[in-house]
Amino acid sequence: MTVRTRIAPSPTGDPHVGTAYIALFNLCFARAHGGQFILRIEDTDRERSTAESERMILDSLQWLGLDWDEGPDVGGPHGPYRQSERGDIYAEYAQKLLEAGHAFKCYRTSEELDELREARKAAGQHMALKPADLALPAEEHARREAEGWPYVVRMKVPSEGTCVVEDMLRGTIEVEWTQVDAQILLKSDGMPTYHLANVVDDHLMGITHVLRGEEWINSAPKHQLLYEYFGWPMPALCHMPLLRNPDKSKLSKRKNPTSINYYRRMGFLPQAVTNYLGRMGWSMPDEREKFTLDEMMAHFDVQRVSLGGPVFDLEKLTWLNGVYIREDLDDAALLAALRDWAFNEDYVRQILPQVRPRVDTLSQVMPLAGHFFSGLPAIDESSFASVKLERDELVKLLQFLVWRLEGVTRWEKESLLAEVKLLGEYFELKMKAFLAPVFIAITGSATSTSVMDAMAILGSDMTRARLRHAIAVLGGVSKKQAKRLEKEFREL
Repeated sequence: MTVRTRIAPSPTGDPHVGTAYIALFNLCFARAHGGQFILRIEDTDRERSTAESERMILDSLQWLGLDWDEGPDVGGPHGPYRQSERGDIYAEYAQKLLEAGHAFKCYRTSEELDELREARKAAGQHMALKPADLALPAEEHARREAEGWPYVVRMKVPSEGTCVVEDMLRGTIEVEWTQVDAQILLKSDGMPTYHLANVVDDHLMGITHVLRGEEWINSAPKHQLLYEYFGWPMPALCHMPLLRNPDKSKLSKRKNPTSINYYRRMGFLPQAVTNYLGRMGWSMPDEREKFTLDEMMAHFDVQRVSLGGPVFDLEKLTWLNGVYIREDLDDAALLAALRDWAFNEDYVRQILPQVRPRVDTLSQVMPLAGHFFSGLPAIDESSFASVKLERDELVKLLQFLVWRLEGVTRWEKESLLAEVKLLGEYFELKMKAFLAPVFIAITGSATSTSVMDAMAILGSDMTRARLRHAIAVLGGVSKKQAKRLEKEFREL
């Protein structure tokens, strides 16, 4: 048997370090067994999936040195490798489940589903809805079907008993069927959910081992049941521990930069980031901290993975990156790294139109454009002294802007300007007054190049990181304040 593993990211935002972490372990497991590693794009979320996000995912994984044998860019014998291009396949297998009596059409409305869940909650029952809960009277079902009501295809699941799942790291896992709902497999728009697409694709692509985050443990019974329904052998499962913040909470962009692009923009070396991710819950046989990707693949043993939540510590990563710079880069290599990082022609070409109209001598360029070649600005609370807003209002403005920018799918000046205008109206501020604190947060100065152009050039990850940094130097947002702001933001 040829070992085949995969990573299946969703192109719905910036490439996440968690995706790289899981990709790294799948790659190493495959290579350690002389197998193959596949990249599949799970883009069934039509509203949020973008070609730009897919490009960033592929680019960031390649930057880290995580190469795949099959995928949407390199092709392969099991394509297409984008789920949006496999719709007919999923429809075919959903129909097989319907014909075999393992799935059913559900015509329930969202309002009815809410009522059913509330009733179960009031009765102290599990929130998981079963086929019996969702069933309509025969006449009503026939009427809705005849009238062409929208429906979803749901899988049938047991109402009682225990599902036993075997895990490579955790051994036997038992999940009560009462906790498992009649999962939607095919949405009303004909697109599959993760659960159907995941199982069908893994089988058709010959995946033998699935290494994924532990957040999928509760979905394992549904997947195992689908494999039984189809009569297919199930890949071996390995649920990896989730990455954690230093306070042991789940790694999130609100507490730690999570975009691979952020670390790339900050000047981290790809080999250092890959090395650090390899240390997340795993260790070399000799326990050394610094090792190459090739060395990790050569010595990889999944049984050396620790189930304790690995802590993603930015200070530790920064230390390791410094070790790489000092030990692995001579002057020529360091110069090459600097050029690749920010002093490359493509990046500088974006900046030149911003500085040319503002300088008289070349020596003025770096002071004016320094923020394009740095990490987080060296600012403190006094940097905002000229801004005519109370501290709480200033923090709210910056926080609302972060949240609005998190929803921007196309990172272009026009899209960013639309968000700024909307918030400017909400805060009843003219554009210049609204942008004053943003200017300082992004560029570290009250006078520099256009802040809107700077945001577009710096990118989503660095822009949001600098705004969060500004919020932090202003004292941050308490939990109580965050709840109040989130409520107000939702009403915006």
